[in-house]
Amino acid sequence: MKFAVIQTGGKQYQVTEGELIALPRMKVDAGKQIEFPDVLLLSSDEAVQIGKPYVSGVVVKGEVVSHTKGEKIRVATFRAKSRYRKVKGYRSYLTTVKITAISEKKLKS
Repeated sequence: MKFAVIQTGGKQYQVTEGELIALPRMKVDAGKQIEFPDVLLLSSDEAVQIGKPYVSGVVVKGEVVSHTKGEKIRVATFRAKSRYRKVKGYRSYLTTVKITAISEKKLKS
């Protein structure tokens, strides 16, 4: 099974071909192609390549499917014995990306 570990938006994600992943909002229109050049690890049936810090010659390609909002996170604060209560909410903006290919560029020798 071929998979890669990519870095985008300050986080790392393990991806395989055909997988849908939710990333922090990106300024790319839905339906457009996107490339992730920061590949930290590439694992295939033959071998595992670990980057220092990135694996050279490997690019993960994907297609932006949609832009959505994540689940609401509610944070409640209170102060004891003073009838003080506040509830705050937060929803993160997400971009759903379908991984289309994990490709290795051929290096000239």
